[in-house]
Amino acid sequence: MVSQAGAVLLLETVRKTGLDQAISAALAPWRKPRAVHDPGKILLDVAMAVALGGDCLAAVAMLRCEPAVFGPVASDPTVSRLIDTLAASGEKALQAVRSARSEVRHRAWSLAGENAPDADGQVTVDLDGVLVIAHSDKQDAAATWKKTYGHHPLTAFVDHGPGGTGEPVATLLRPGNAGSNTAADHITTAQLALAQLPKRYRRGRQTLIRTDSAGGTHDFVSWLAKRGRWLSYSVGMTVTEAIHEHVLKVPASAWTPAVETGGEARDGAWVAELTGKLLDAWPKGMRLIVRKERPHPGAQLRITDADGMRITCFATNTTGRPIAELELRHRLRARAEDRIRNARATGLRNLPLHDTAQNRVWMEIVQIALDLLAWMPMLALTGRARLWEPRRLRFRLFSAAGQLVTTGRRRILRLARHWPWTDEITAALERLALLPDPG
Repeated sequence: MVSQAGAVLLLETVRKTGLDQAISAALAPWRKPRAVHDPGKILLDVAMAVALGGDCLAAVAMLRCEPAVFGPVASDPTVSRLIDTLAASGEKALQAVRSARSEVRHRAWSLAGENAPDADGQVTVDLDGVLVIAHSDKQDAAATWKKTYGHHPLTAFVDHGPGGTGEPVATLLRPGNAGSNTAADHITTAQLALAQLPKRYRRGRQTLIRTDSAGGTHDFVSWLAKRGRWLSYSVGMTVTEAIHEHVLKVPASAWTPAVETGGEARDGAWVAELTGKLLDAWPKGMRLIVRKERPHPGAQLRITDADGMRITCFATNTTGRPIAELELRHRLRARAEDRIRNARATGLRNLPLHDTAQNRVWMEIVQIALDLLAWMPMLALTGRARLWEPRRLRFRLFSAAGQLVTTGRRRILRLARHWPWTDEITAALERLALLPDPG
């Protein structure tokens, strides 16, 4: 019997995308002479365990107990030694893993066709910070702005749109007391994210960078709009006193109803564009769009709100589209919160190691796990199943029990007919089987 029979979906995704080959080649310099285990296989096994719900290095035990499915799995001491070795290598090892992920991402998107996040010729990258609580003393752990204790990583995710989820393209591990509006950190994270994209999306208007108001700094917006880079951006802005005064002067006729994703008007919400000297100190071509909305019952108004309306604003350099449509596009940045929730459920709830260098390796492992949980639905699932988050994938697909039978030099996986999602698993495996093998 196989307790995690549905996990073959992840294994097949690894094989079809060539992730195993890419990671093994990237970590070949760290393979010791006469070593029994391949460093790439070890790292991928840990990532697989995290994708299945593990939250520490010892989670590879769930793979070790099923050798017929996952093959030989390294012991816990061997896994720990590899993490220590990669951590000691610093940026060299991290860059090797990131380069492999970038290469495989390009292939995964090519295999996905019309389901790829760049199917319409556009790519949207969302940057957002996340607080990771530390329950013990760890290197660089510090008090956070929410009066907790831990770390404050900055993350970047590619949005798959309404028909999918999203995948990680960068994480920057920072101390818990790192600032939210640190432009240098946003620039570094954006650089790491762009390096993960296919080359044609690393510059140009077809790539949109979205952030909340933490990214609304002069340095970061100037970096995005720099000549030769020409990235599109939609960046939240803090409502300053100057902006507040301009909002009060906007005539009633200048307000346009905000819209919902279906195109209908959003009840109790309006948008307008601010112009004039307010934009003089900002990069050329920047537009400032403000929204006013009736707050939900019980919400407390802020000093920057006006006439009983909640005021928010964002900056963009996109032209030729109605401001209500641009405001909706920026509002959909909230999908990044879903990606962060999924990351918390996939190894980011806490950092299990002590040293920062070790936890940086752990963050790469978490990203590989999240890549798999994004690529598998993108390549193998259809309809509403493509929107399933990690917890649901584990419960419905990965935890399905089965029986592995070897006969006539073939291995056959038998799944329980009464399992409600057996048809989803078999159909997904059939779709993966139709994909070409990596060259």
